[in-house]
Amino acid sequence: MQSSDTVRTAMAMDVERREKPSRGKYATRLDAALWDYIDRVNGWYPPEITDLPIDRQRMVYDKMCRAFREAYPAGVEASDGTVAAGDHAIPVRRYRMAGGTPQATVVYYHGGGFILGGLDSHDDICAEICAGTDFDVLSADYRLAPEHLHPAAFDDALAVFEHAAATNDLPIVLCGESAGGNLAAAVAHASRRHPAIGQVLIYPGLGGDENTGSYVEHAAAPLLTLSDIEFYRDVRSARAQPPDDPTFSPLSGSNFSGLPPTFIITAECDPLSSDGEAYRDRILAAGGRAWWREEPRLVHSFLRARRTVPRAGQAFARIIAAIAALGKGDWPY
Repeated sequence: MQSSDTVRTAMAMDVERREKPSRGKYATRLDAALWDYIDRVNGWYPPEITDLPIDRQRMVYDKMCRAFREAYPAGVEASDGTVAAGDHAIPVRRYRMAGGTPQATVVYYHGGGFILGGLDSHDDICAEICAGTDFDVLSADYRLAPEHLHPAAFDDALAVFEHAAATNDLPIVLCGESAGGNLAAAVAHASRRHPAIGQVLIYPGLGGDENTGSYVEHAAAPLLTLSDIEFYRDVRSARAQPPDDPTFSPLSGSNFSGLPPTFIITAECDPLSSDGEAYRDRILAAGGRAWWREEPRLVHSFLRARRTVPRAGQAFARIIAAIAALGKGDWPY
């Protein structure tokens, strides 16, 4: 079996042999710092990688995550554990500021298209959320497809939330990025009898209309295309997946009342951006509180660019501020 280094080297050589794809309408729309980030991501995890078996994709993705990983902020401590869930245990990682007294807990769900990622892939992001808010952060390593089809990831996400609610008295902020944003929203819908104090969704995929809005305007955007979205959705889907299942596509739900105050942040050049707007509108129409911000001239996965691209760093600061405000019961929007 080839190593991940061999796979990545072979793919990189293949990319170099071919003419680089045109940057099209994004050539001048995105600034040089962001293009440097995009090129670096594609160097580690080329778009063509979806043609490889899932296990190979995971090896390359994990190596990319390690390459982008930042050191913990001072004072952050992390410990691993598990949450019991029927016939299996869900790995979790808890972050806390040394000597601190947190006012809230953040339950965090990582991205990765429901097939990639884990506790290590977004480890530094969770640590920075902890340091930026002084809250505890509980990161969930939910089961991945295709080994575990829907609703496995949702069931694990809900189990971790219920465990957090049952084992401490702190208010809970749900937070998720990309696929994790889908899970956070699905958990918020399922837990309205004992709701979180707020939710923060970062460029979430919520199952919106793929024939309109950003799905059309940015179908070929850098780092995430409409074809990618379709690939991840199909890999995750169980046979005869119902189209109106809010645990799979939160936007397909019929009842948006009783949801916690919600902050949604998306990237302008991302097919998923319209999902944030649509979700905000559904919550507002149901009498709830929701705020959506589309970050101009950013792309999907910009969290990893927070240290090198000023726009991404500013967006991450807004995410931290939103989590901190919601965890304290504030609504500044």
